[in-house]
Parts: sequence; structure tokens; C-alpha cells
Amino acid sequence: MIIAVDGPAASGKGTIAKALARHYNLPHLDTGLLYRAVAATVRRLELDPSKEADAVAACGFDELTLADPVLRSDEIGQLASVVSAHPLVRAALLQRQKRFAHQEGGAILDGRDIGTVIAPDADAKLFVKATPQVRARRRHNELQARGSSLSFDRVLADIRARDQRDSARSTAPLIQAADAATLDTSFLSIDASVNKAIEIVEARVALKRRG
Repeated sequence: MIIAVDGPAASGKGTIAKALARHYNLPHLDTGLLYRAVAATVRRLELDPSKEADAVAACGFDELTLADPVLRSDEIGQLASVVSAHPLVRAALLQRQKRFAHQEGGAILDGRDIGTVIAPDADAKLFVKATPQVRARRRHNELQARGSSLSFDRVLADIRARDQRDSARSTAPLIQAADAATLDTSFLSIDASVNKAIEIVEARVALKRRG
């Protein structure tokens, strides 16, 4: 079984995808970490994230990079949004994601283009969203817990800028797959969001089996 979980930054898609992976005992991939690893490598090598050739050169990152806690920083998140807009970067990481999705037994992936590009044949697709203000508050709380002094207004501006970049890029933009179920987590607790996600997956899988 393949489950695709898409949505913008801080929508809750990662938390939901991890919970689904535990519930169904399936491997999980946060595809955003791949782009964050590219971004971190670009920074480490002092390359220019806005230059496609520089970003592509960073795609051969060591697998150990994925475990580096710096990948979760806001700075790397912003750089990841820049490098992920390059078509050749997305192409370089495409097959890695497709292999993970189509491994024996299935998998759960979360990102921006799982249901539209990586696994359009997924058994269940969720598009997780929340208002920019709610997402900014969540991200601001996370950053404060890590000792960041970024203001809420700055985080909100960054969220909106990232939404614009992700939605406007020419290759694999952030859009909801036509057959994806919408899950708005703006006013739902984590437990309620996860329970709703499980309900959606169960309904979609049952429908596919009948169909």
C-alpha cells in the first residue's frame, strides 16, 4: 500500500505521515529532508542555491547528512525551498523517491508532489493544509523551542514566501492531486488530525478494492 501525503510547510503532514507509518507498519520518507540535505550541502560547500548547476552539484550528498539536526533549522528550510525549484535538482532526486515509494509492501511519503509526480498511483492521497497564520504559529513555537529569536511576523512572511515559491515553480509545483482528499488541520488537535487521516485512508483503500 502506498500513501501519499502532500501539503505546504507546517501543515502537519509530516506528523500525520509518521503516525500513519506507525499505524500501518510501513516505512516512511520525509522527502523534504532530501531537499534540505541538498540545501545544507550547498551551504557547506559555499555554493549559490539560486544557481541550478551549484544545487545539482550538491545532490550527491552523503546519506548520513539526512540525520543531521541542522536540516530542521529555518535557514536550511528556506534554502531548501530555493534549491527545490530547480528542475534538474528535482530530476536528480526523482528516482530515489520513486524507488522508496514502490518498494515491496508499500510505503508512506510526505512532501509537495508525492500524489502528483512521485506516486500518482498511490492507493490513498491526502492533501494536508492549514491557514498561513496557524502554520506560522506552529513553526514559530518549534523555532522558539530550539532557541530561535525569529519573530512571529518574520515566520509568517517566510511561510507565505515559501508557499509562493512552491506553488509558482515550473516543475512539480505544490498543487493538490485531483483524487486527493483534503484534510484541514487548522483547528484540529494532533490526535484528531491523525484519526481523520486514518479514516480517509481506510475509506480510499476500501473504495479502490471495490472498484
